[in-house]
Amino acid sequence: MDTIVAISTALGEGAISIVRLSGKDAINIVNSIFTRDLKKAESHKVLYGYIKDKEEIVDEVLVTVMKGPKSYTMEDIVEISCHGGIATTKKILEVILLKGARLAEKGEFTKRAYLNGRIDLIEAEGINELLNSDSELNRKVSINKVSGKLSSLIKKFKDNLLNIISDIAVNIDYPEYTDIYVTTNENIKNEVDYIEKSLTDILKNSVDGEIIKTGIKTAIIGRPNVGKSSILNRLLDYDKAIVTNIPGTTRDLVEGSILIDGVTFNLIDTAGIRETDDIVEKHGVNKSLEQIEEANLVILVLNNNEEITDYDKDLIEKSKNKKRIIVVNKTDLENKLDISNLDLENVIYINTIEQDKVDILKEKIIELFNLGALNSSDLMILTNARQINLAKEALEILKDVKIALNNNDPIDLIEIDLKNIYEKLSEMLGEGSKLDVIDRVFERFCVGK
Repeated sequence: MDTIVAISTALGEGAISIVRLSGKDAINIVNSIFTRDLKKAESHKVLYGYIKDKEEIVDEVLVTVMKGPKSYTMEDIVEISCHGGIATTKKILEVILLKGARLAEKGEFTKRAYLNGRIDLIEAEGINELLNSDSELNRKVSINKVSGKLSSLIKKFKDNLLNIISDIAVNIDYPEYTDIYVTTNENIKNEVDYIEKSLTDILKNSVDGEIIKTGIKTAIIGRPNVGKSSILNRLLDYDKAIVTNIPGTTRDLVEGSILIDGVTFNLIDTAGIRETDDIVEKHGVNKSLEQIEEANLVILVLNNNEEITDYDKDLIEKSKNKKRIIVVNKTDLENKLDISNLDLENVIYINTIEQDKVDILKEKIIELFNLGALNSSDLMILTNARQINLAKEALEILKDVKIALNNNDPIDLIEIDLKNIYEKLSEMLGEGSKLDVIDRVFERFCVGK
C-alpha cells in the first residue's frame, strides 16, 4: 500500500496539532525533512527536532516513530506533533505531500487497521462511534466495542456453532456412531437456546441503541397554558421558553437538550394544541401534531386545575402507542381533573414552582428507559443498522432451527441453517464482507482517523 498522510487533530487555534503518516515510506519521507535521523530511531520513542522545507525551518516539533506491526495500522506510522495553528499544520502537510505521500481518505487509517487484521468491523465502527460520542452512555457503549468485548461474545457464538457443525459432519459421515448423534442433538438444543437468549437480550437493549447514539427526541405536548414551557425551562434549568398566562404564547417549536443519566434528551416544547383562527398559531399546532409521530418520548401535560377536555382525550389517543409520561401539572392549585377512569400508565403529579417536584419527572424518565441498566459497564448494545439487521437475521434462523429440532427434521438440513447463522455472525465482524459495505462503513469517519 502507498503511504498516506492526514492532519489528525481539528484545524484551528490550539497548543498542538498532529500530522500522521502510515505506509512503507512513512519513515523515509519524514526523515527527508527532519533534522534527526529517523532510520536509527527506536520504535515508540519521541524525538525532538525541526521540520525543514529545503533550508527553511517550518516548525519545532516532536516526532514519534511506531514501526509495524506494532502500530495502529500494523504499518510504519510516524506522527509529527507540531505547534497548533492552521498555517503551520498545513505547511507541514504540504511539504510531506510534495515528498510523495498521498492525502488519506476518510477513515483510511482505521480501514487499514481493519484490512491488516488488527481490528474487526465491530471494533472499527466502535472507534468511529467513540469519536462522535457526546454523552457518557455513548462513550461506555462505544468502548465496549473498541475494547473487543462485543466482538469476543460474537466470536464465542461462532466457536460454539463451529463445534456443533463439526459434530454434525461426523454424524453424517459416520452414522454408525449413535452416541455422537445423541450428543450432537443435545448440544444443538442447548447451544441454540444460549445463543438465542443472548442475541435476544442484545437486541432488546439495542432497540434504543440508535436513539441513545443520536439522542432521545422528546416532545412536550398539551393544550395551551398547561405548563409545557415551564416544564421545559425547569428541565433545562434556565428560561428557554417564554412563559405567560396568555394562551397561545408558544407558537413554534422551542428546543433544548439535557443529559439524564448520561443520555442526551432533545426536548421540544410544542405549541399548545387547540382550535384557532390565527394562521401562525394554526401552523404551530400542525407542527406539534407532527412531533408526536416523530418523538421517541412524549411528555403529555394536563392541568390539575381544569377538567379534562376533548382535546386532552384526543392527545391521549394520538400518543397511546408512544413511550409516554403523563404529567399532571399545577398540583399546587385546586384539583379539578379526574382521569381515574382512563386506565393510564406512567402518570405523575407535579408543580413547576418547586424544582424537586420536576425531579420526579426525571426519575420517571430514568425508570421508563431503564437507564440504570443501560449504564452498566458490561452492557452490549448494537448501535447501527448493519449490526442490528444481521443480528435479527441470525435470530430468525435460530427460531427456524428450534422448530426443526422439535419436528425431528433431518440433521443435514439443520446443519445448513447453523452454517447460515455462522455466516451472519461472521458478517457482523466484517469477515467476508463485500467491498461496498466496507467502504460505506469507513466513509462515515473523519479524515485523519
